[in-house]
Amino acid sequence: MSEAVDPVAVHEALVARVLARPGVVVLLGGIDSGKTTVARTLLAAALEAGHEPVLLDTDVGQSTVGPPTTIGLRHIRDADDIADPFTADALYFVGDITPLSQLLPLLTGTARLLEDARRRSRLVVVDTSGLVTGVLGQTLKFHKLELARPDHVVGLQRGAELEPLLGVARRFTPAEVTPLPVHPDVVPTGVEERAERRRARLERYFSGELHRFRVKESVFMPSLPPGFDLSLLHGMLVSLEDGRGACIGLGVLEHDDSGLRLKTVVDQVPSGLRLGSTRVDSAWRPRAVDVASLLGSA
Repeated sequence: MSEAVDPVAVHEALVARVLARPGVVVLLGGIDSGKTTVARTLLAAALEAGHEPVLLDTDVGQSTVGPPTTIGLRHIRDADDIADPFTADALYFVGDITPLSQLLPLLTGTARLLEDARRRSRLVVVDTSGLVTGVLGQTLKFHKLELARPDHVVGLQRGAELEPLLGVARRFTPAEVTPLPVHPDVVPTGVEERAERRRARLERYFSGELHRFRVKESVFMPSLPPGFDLSLLHGMLVSLEDGRGACIGLGVLEHDDSGLRLKTVVDQVPSGLRLGSTRVDSAWRPRAVDVASLLGSA
């Protein structure tokens, strides 16, 4: 009978290998597989070794850096940044809490922020979503690996659930591929708990001083069709764009008898607004919106 694997020992061995050859580390795993736990372990060890690593969070549903619907980058400078990396140094708005219908912006945002991350540090830890199975999951992760050009790919799994995906990583990337058992400190969460976490993180993001701006119909991407009913945009999440290709924050659209306004914690007037596929209610609960149908309903 083979000896039982000590999960703590294999996690420690991974940390040693990454520090010996720092670079881009991509973490793969399903829901509640411990990717965030491993990310924090790697970041803490890197800080102790004298690095200032970067955490790139591409999980738009259960985000650690920035609010849900975004990809977030956090430059880790001290232990407090690891304990609570919520405030992002850079954001990219994907616009939804699931990657299923937003593969293009998800991959575009990953590429954009990964380029920034590489400029900031020799060690970049990339956290990913729990979409890892089926054709869609493998295709998404394959293209994300293509973009990331990782030095290390870490697969956190119960049993051999990730072996098809890890096989893709071994065949199509030069990365060192490491399968790991789920860490014993990982606590599984339920659907309602994950939904509440999304709601709470959106509420936290908008908990600062709020600014309101009047909104012109001409500032949107996608453009609004002629005669569009602006009341249909009430509650929609939008990205505030600076005119130079960067997201400077998120906002929520409000509509009443006086017209359309933008509510945001950002104190500068944006160059344009990018519509997402998410609407929030007064309690910050998000729900999906089919924007193509919405804009076609005018």
